[in-house]
Amino acid sequence: MPRNTKPLTDTECKQAKATDKERKLFDGGGLFLLVTPTGSKLWRMKYARPNGKEGKLSFGAYPEVSLGAARAQRDAARSLLAQGIDPGMQRQQEKEAAAFAAENSFEAVARAWFTKFMTGRSESHRERTINRLESDVFPWLGKRPVSEIRPQELLACLRRIEERGAIETAHRVRWSCSKVFRFAIASGLAESDPADLLKEALTRPDPKTFATITDPVKVGALLRALDDLEASPVVRSAARLAPLVFVRPGELRQAEWAEIDLEKAEWRIPASKMKS
Repeated sequence: MPRNTKPLTDTECKQAKATDKERKLFDGGGLFLLVTPTGSKLWRMKYARPNGKEGKLSFGAYPEVSLGAARAQRDAARSLLAQGIDPGMQRQQEKEAAAFAAENSFEAVARAWFTKFMTGRSESHRERTINRLESDVFPWLGKRPVSEIRPQELLACLRRIEERGAIETAHRVRWSCSKVFRFAIASGLAESDPADLLKEALTRPDPKTFATITDPVKVGALLRALDDLEASPVVRSAARLAPLVFVRPGELRQAEWAEIDLEKAEWRIPASKMKS
């Protein structure tokens, strides 16, 4: 028969003295106060795991963790045992899940994406990209697991940007976030890209028309700006090619290899594709 254990009192816990050996003051249900030779008082619980082996849990130090709080943790552990769950194993799994979430927070994944894919971009573009994330996203979503972020959460960040009148910046931040989420998906850290769902949720920038650039200095600035264009690889390649061939966007977009003769360095566009 299991022995009856007289429950501890708070006075007994307070007055427990250290000796040259460890002492165990039992409270019942596997809970005991371990008094070490150095004077530390530590809550421990001994229990039988579902597989029959002995397990042990730590609940913290007395008096930081009171007698009542230690009993509450013991009772929670016993409740899990009644369900066939090893409380020690569950605690370990929760720690691992928390560590995984911290390692795969939005900020951690964003910085990994930035390091991997932004190295070849200009310094000014790199600075603008990371500064936007640090200012407008990390303070709110940086510590959130990248896999748990919902469209509404990201939209709240983008709305704050819009509210200060930075409409174009909101679109650029959404684009950067989409790249981060796609990187997370490819790395097995997320299953969806909430930023992609927000394309139509943002205020559209006012359309702008620009006069033809004839100043060589400004032409050079435009070409350098194309190198920093925030777009997909296909769009960036098209933007870099356009100034070299002087065709309309539709003609460039619909180009086919059959129209290009590399030996003659010649591109013949069929009349059917030419704008009349």
